Amino acid sequence: MSTTVIKYVGRTTDFKGKTLWEIVGSLKNFGVGRIIVRSVFERYPEPCFMKIVKVEACPDEERRRVRIWVEKTFRGRKLPNLTEIYRTSYKPDYKLIPKNEEATLLASVEKVHDYPEVILPSRYEMPPLMKKFIITDHANKGLEVMTDFTMPISYKHSANRVKRIAKGDEKPTAPFKMGLGTPVSPSLYEGVPLS
Repeated sequence: MSTTVIKYVGRTTDFKGKTLWEIVGSLKNFGVGRIIVRSVFERYPEPCFMKIVKVEACPDEERRRVRIWVEKTFRGRKLPNLTEIYRTSYKPDYKLIPKNEEATLLASVEKVHDYPEVILPSRYEMPPLMKKFIITDHANKGLEVMTDFTMPISYKHSANRVKRIAKGDEKPTAPFKMGLGTPVSPSLYEGVPLS
């Protein structure tokens, strides 16, 4: 008896579901009022889902896309503004929640504990080599030696962000520290001080 070996060629994907157009195109009133989820957000322990508020079709040249506005709940927190989904609407990663499960999902949001607010730092300590370079450069040019060796941090904007950036002298709750942390391969760092 011979066994057949299947060899997959090409890019793999983690998407599980349908495109948004496949979902809303088969629903009454294009699914306004229904709840959808993205399978990539199911990795979070808190509930993540979207309630469809408005649907708009796109031109013929973009057949797989649809423009949808949703009330988004991300990691148990309802975002204050409507979220527009367009650029990711073609991805086969959306699932429609059956009507009999919607009440359970909405009730699960109320059970999510109110986590303390996470405040990210607005400035970060310069790397050691950069500090040394600046000190040497200022000394060679006869400039005053710097005392503040921090630089501003730039964060990528995300509608899903549940954290905020510290303002002024506000103390961050999630500070970043310079260092290697815990190395993946400690044997490579034997005899090297990590602090």
